[in-house]
Amino acid sequence: MESRNKKYTSEHVISDKAFDLINSELHKGNQWMAYNTASYFLDKNDVCFFNNKDEANDFAESNISEYDNYRVIKAISIADVFTQIPYGDQRLLNQTNSITQKTNFMNQKNFEYLSDQVKFTGFGEGLENELKEKMQKQTPEFQITHNTKFGNEDVNATLHFKKSDQTDMYFFNRYQVSLQPEQSKDKMEQTFYINKEGSITLKEAYNLMNGRSVNKDLTSKEGQVYNAWVQMDFKQADNNGNYKLKQFHQNYGYDLVSTLEKHPIKELTYEQDKTRLMDSLQKGNRQSVTFIQNGSEQKHFIEANPQFKTINIYDNNMQRLSSKQGHDERQGQGEQQTTKQNAKNENKQGDADDSDAMPKASSKRRKKQTNAIS
Repeated sequence: MESRNKKYTSEHVISDKAFDLINSELHKGNQWMAYNTASYFLDKNDVCFFNNKDEANDFAESNISEYDNYRVIKAISIADVFTQIPYGDQRLLNQTNSITQKTNFMNQKNFEYLSDQVKFTGFGEGLENELKEKMQKQTPEFQITHNTKFGNEDVNATLHFKKSDQTDMYFFNRYQVSLQPEQSKDKMEQTFYINKEGSITLKEAYNLMNGRSVNKDLTSKEGQVYNAWVQMDFKQADNNGNYKLKQFHQNYGYDLVSTLEKHPIKELTYEQDKTRLMDSLQKGNRQSVTFIQNGSEQKHFIEANPQFKTINIYDNNMQRLSSKQGHDERQGQGEQQTTKQNAKNENKQGDADDSDAMPKASSKRRKKQTNAIS
């Protein structure tokens, strides 16, 4: 029994979930790892990562029990992990092959991670083959181009990938967008950087470069998550020629819902349509809506304008209308409804005497799906 216990504390089998965690933490640059030597089978709960050696040692010294005994190692790659953690029976040919196979496994995980990152940044799934091919070449850095259209506008993007100086893992660092903004004769370029949280998607980048605002959850330097509207400041650029982004935080006082309710927008009547409208505007889209004007429906387009705490309104020909026009339409609709209500009250007495009158059938309104045009 003693020799069996010794084996269980000296050799370990590492689960796939633990490998996923190790890959993720090394990807983030956390190189100090504490693993539970009391467990033969290391699951993700048996490994912890830290920014520095002192934190790792403090954790190990504070978590000693009958079932916990942590050892601290420093690892900058998967190969480092295997050379420092005695490897248990994985039914592989030998430890060298084990390291090779697991390294290949982690390279696959790196590819899958980058594929998802590219996809959810708005570039779709069409770049996967080129991404895998260029990763296999193991060059220090590489680029992938992506061309698409939003409406009638051509949008060209170049995605930049760089290999870690310490591991075999690649990082998707940034992408550069080139387009000709609406009503502009000159092409414009802007670089957008990939963050752990709150990265700007390709469609959001397109909207920002066309002067619209996007609502994002962002992370401060201290790691605090906060919400803000961001808008490109075309009057200020950094040393790399990138236009700076203005931010309008929650305490700035822009309330999109209250702003929308100042206008006679039909889509606000239905909760599902209202939610879709809000989501579209927060992504920076210019969104089609239906205004109710003097009892008739009129198609307009709107976009959020947090800086001036309003919305921009366009007619069906994309001619800008003043927000006062939309507000007056709302006010006119309210006055019309008040007049109708007064007339209804005046006729109420006569209607009450007609007890055999047929009740009017209620008309069901069809929900109208909103469609963003840009």
